[in-house]
Parts: sequence; C-alpha cells; structure tokens
Amino acid sequence: MKKIVTFGEIVVEIMALEPGEGFKKAIPLIGPFPSGAPAIFIDQAAKMGQPGGLVSAVGNDDFGALNIERLRRDGVDVSAILVHPTAATGSAFVRYRPDGERDFIFNIRHSACSAIGLTADAEKLIESADHLHIMGSALFSDGIVAAIHEATVRIKARGGTVSFDPNIRKEMLDLPGMRQALAHALENTDLFMPSGAEIFLFTKATEEKAAVDELLARGIKAVVIKRGAEGASYFDRAGEVFSPAFKVEEVDPTGAGDSFGAAFVTCWLRGMEPAAALRIANAAGARAVSVKGPMEGTSTMAEIEAFLEAQGASA
Repeated sequence: MKKIVTFGEIVVEIMALEPGEGFKKAIPLIGPFPSGAPAIFIDQAAKMGQPGGLVSAVGNDDFGALNIERLRRDGVDVSAILVHPTAATGSAFVRYRPDGERDFIFNIRHSACSAIGLTADAEKLIESADHLHIMGSALFSDGIVAAIHEATVRIKARGGTVSFDPNIRKEMLDLPGMRQALAHALENTDLFMPSGAEIFLFTKATEEKAAVDELLARGIKAVVIKRGAEGASYFDRAGEVFSPAFKVEEVDPTGAGDSFGAAFVTCWLRGMEPAAALRIANAAGARAVSVKGPMEGTSTMAEIEAFLEAQGASA
C-alpha cells in the first residue's frame, strides 16, 4: 500500500463558545484541540488505513504532546515531527461570526513550526514515501519551501506521485518566494485539488471548464474541485464526474476540506473509480463538519461506510 508524506503546521486550536466579532474582550473558550491542515489531512488518511507520515515541528510542551499523541494513536508516522526545545507549539484561536464566517488569530510562523525543514528524520520519511501531498498553507517559510521542493524532486524521480491542495489565503500570495513555490508544486502535480475559485489562481482562463482544460493540458492527470455544501467534481481527460454533498447539520467546518482531500487521495491511490472516491470523500467531509473541533471528525473507513449506509448510498 502506498505511503503518503506531507509537510506543514501542527497547531492547537482554541475556540470561542459564543459567536461574535473577534477577541477584543474576555469570552468563554474551549480547547485545546489538535489541529493544522496537514495534520488533519494525514490523520484522516491514517484512520482509513493508509500509511502516512508528517514532517512538522512542535514545542516541548503539553500542546505538542497532545498533537503527537493523537496522531500516533491514529496510526500516523510521527518520526519526522521535531520537538523544539524552546519554541512553543503553534496555535490558532477561532471565533464564529453571526453570519457563519470566522475570525482567526494564528501563531504559526513564529512558533516551533518555523523549524520545519529537511532534517535527517524528514529525509528518512521522504525515502519511505510513494506519494507527496502539498498544501499551500504549509508554504510559510524558506525552510519548509525548500524541503517540499526537495521531496517533490526525489519522490517524482522514483516514479511517485504528487497531489496539491492550494488551501491558501490571498494575503500569503505576496510572501517572498510563494508564487515560485506554488508554480513548482503545480508543475509536478498529478492530482490537483482546489476549492472553488482557487482553480483560477493558476490559469489564464476565467471560466471553470476552460480552466480545467488548461490544467489538464499542462500534464496534470486529474482535477478535483471541492465545492463545500454543493458537493465536488472530478475531471480528467476521459470526462467529468459530479457527486453531491450529504446534508448534515454543520457544527464546525474547520478541517472538513482536509478530511475530504485525504479521503479522496487515499481512494485515488488505491485505484478506486472517481464516483466512488468522491462519495467516500464527501462522506468524510460531512462527518467532519458534524463535530466540534478541527480533527475530532476524522473517520475510519468503517465509520464512513456506516454513514453512507445510513444515507442510502454505497461506497
């Protein structure tokens, strides 16, 4: 079974219990929850039984231990997670506005995450991997950009594959070297997984079908567009497959896209038909939004199958 490696931030998330506008006064909070987009991604893949590991860094503190223990318990290879002796584990505070939008306060770039790079343990993990998953949110420092670049070159050179989820905030596009890092990721991508309008970050086309055709013409094997509550679409040279989302009560959307992505990549690596892979990925995303906490809704394959059965859909 193919092994996935990904790079990026591990954080704890602390959430406001009440909706509102920001954090300018004392409010009730709940947490810490294990979090970080790459951590959620690899946790979901591991819970589905796919071998996988994460290159990251945490502080020598309770927040770091919380994350490592959770990932290890769920089957993630944590050998390349550096425990920094002095820097603190990254953090994210989140509050929901009355309209459903969210306010975040992040401490990632200046946390232990700043030490993520091509360590000896990271090199060992890369050598054991068949597939690299790149997340745009992880490209926040020169060290991690260089490490992902090197992992891409090594894994592709021996016939491995790459998936790429842009997952990037607009303000990150102007960071030094960001556009070059994104371009290198796209040039080596086999499976591209943008959310909605993210597809236009990399195309001259401004209409979806034309943008997909442009990307496939560059050599990308498949494109999956995540549409949230509207479902998801798969495109390759043979055509298009659409799968509607499952209707569930949304409790917390954080991490749903990461869970969807991990479930789809896992199914894709196993050679599953696109329609079935989309159903499983949509189920993973639906289960994720139904639970409070960014990593609390990751699912085993048995849980996904039970959800699909309850929904009257089959894997």
